[in-house]
Amino acid sequence: MVSPAEDMRVAVDLIVLTLREDALSVLLVQRDDEPHRGAWALPGGFVELQEDLDEAAYRVLADEASLGSGAVHLEQVRTFGAPHRDPRGRVISVAFMALGADLPDPRRGDDVADARWWAIDELAAIDLAFDHADVLACSIERARAKLEYTTLAVTFLPQEFTISQLRGVYESVWGTTLDAGNFHRKATRTEGFLLDLEKHAAPTGGRPARLYAAGPGTSLVPPLLRSGD
Repeated sequence: MVSPAEDMRVAVDLIVLTLREDALSVLLVQRDDEPHRGAWALPGGFVELQEDLDEAAYRVLADEASLGSGAVHLEQVRTFGAPHRDPRGRVISVAFMALGADLPDPRRGDDVADARWWAIDELAAIDLAFDHADVLACSIERARAKLEYTTLAVTFLPQEFTISQLRGVYESVWGTTLDAGNFHRKATRTEGFLLDLEKHAAPTGGRPARLYAAGPGTSLVPPLLRSGD
């Protein structure tokens, strides 16, 4: 007799987030196989026998998102293991959030029908496969929360950026409008958050904006709260 545990499989699901045209966007693939053939889903795959979880996540990024290990910030979000989340059998999935700046259009993998970026606001009418709507919602809230107390926002930006661009990340991810002066004051006074490059961006008609880079810190003390406090 085969025990239930021996029938269990482990998978990884990737929530790849970037900003495209100032909108928080996620990479989705259109399934070419059953179950849920034709439906949109998060990139993912089963973990191979001799593979650890991070290796599996980076393999999926390369195969289905055309992204190398240096292109994104990758971290685990949580594990999803409801008994009937996958009609093929008992599947435990570890969700990974991958954040990057100006990520390219995906190259469609061999085992998917299509792959494209979707603005989060476009997904209200889309029924994602499996429990991927819950996985995505959990990951987006994780990203929004982490922007409050970590320096994760800079992963959405090029190496050199302006305070206005940084504020745009917060506004796009949080879906809100922030006071420019208040944000500038908090961001530039938070120790370890930013490095002042002591140079300016190319003029665009007004006063040239000062350029910054990511600082050495990883935490924001005090935090930048969505409430604006």
